[in-house]
Amino acid sequence: MSRKHFSRGMLMLVMTFLVILWMTPLFITFMTALKTQKEAGATLPWQLPQGFALIDNLRWAWSAGKLGQSFVQSMLYAGVGAALAIVFASLAGFALVQLRPSRPFGWFLLIYAGTVFPFQMYLLPLFYLYQTTSLYDTRIGLLLFYTAIAIPFCLFVLRNHFTTISQEIIEAAKIDGLSNFGIYRRIYIPLSVAAISALFLFQFTWIWNDLLFGITLAKSADVRPIMAGLAGLQGIYSSQNTPGVLAGALLASVPTILIFILLGRYLLRGMTLATSGE
Repeated sequence: MSRKHFSRGMLMLVMTFLVILWMTPLFITFMTALKTQKEAGATLPWQLPQGFALIDNLRWAWSAGKLGQSFVQSMLYAGVGAALAIVFASLAGFALVQLRPSRPFGWFLLIYAGTVFPFQMYLLPLFYLYQTTSLYDTRIGLLLFYTAIAIPFCLFVLRNHFTTISQEIIEAAKIDGLSNFGIYRRIYIPLSVAAISALFLFQFTWIWNDLLFGITLAKSADVRPIMAGLAGLQGIYSSQNTPGVLAGALLASVPTILIFILLGRYLLRGMTLATSGE
């Protein structure tokens, strides 16, 4: 019993240390974002603020720092892009599992191959393609890219999950006269809510946090996503208004935190169902 208690105590000690280590940068960021620029320069980062300047700093980051435009664009890219990727991937997964085209595994590999290579390999071809097709620095161009880049992983998860759906249910639905699209809409989708929710959380977060393609495929403030806008904010104003920049960083983290709170209960269940085949 003493060894068991010692092991538990050590585990709690290590977990507490890791939590403190992880929370320290967030605490310092939050404390600095609460201060004015003058107070931030005169106090240590972890000291409590004398006043409350968070609202003013957020207002500055949103308007003067032009982070508001990037915020709205990222909501479009992450929300619509993730949703469209899941729709297309679910249709493709349904076709591979239920409609059984010729060489279904080959079609799956062809689509999934988009995730095999490092994303940096796509930069130069995409840049030239977007310049040639006039998609460079456009909202539709970034939306198309984020949708396309999210489809392979969504297909991987949904195809695995669809194979676990009982064929007896499908056969009974066919006997009742349900069409293929009806089977997809009334059976496959309702039975895949957990997997779809987990996928939306993952893809929304990935698109929202993307910086590499945001600065490569766009240059205008009203087109670039939030991370590109935040990078520009840091580069221009970091030495002039540090609390405002950090307030912008906190603002940029809000949507991913909210969506994790809303869909987090589906995360473990959805990924377990999709990857274990149970």
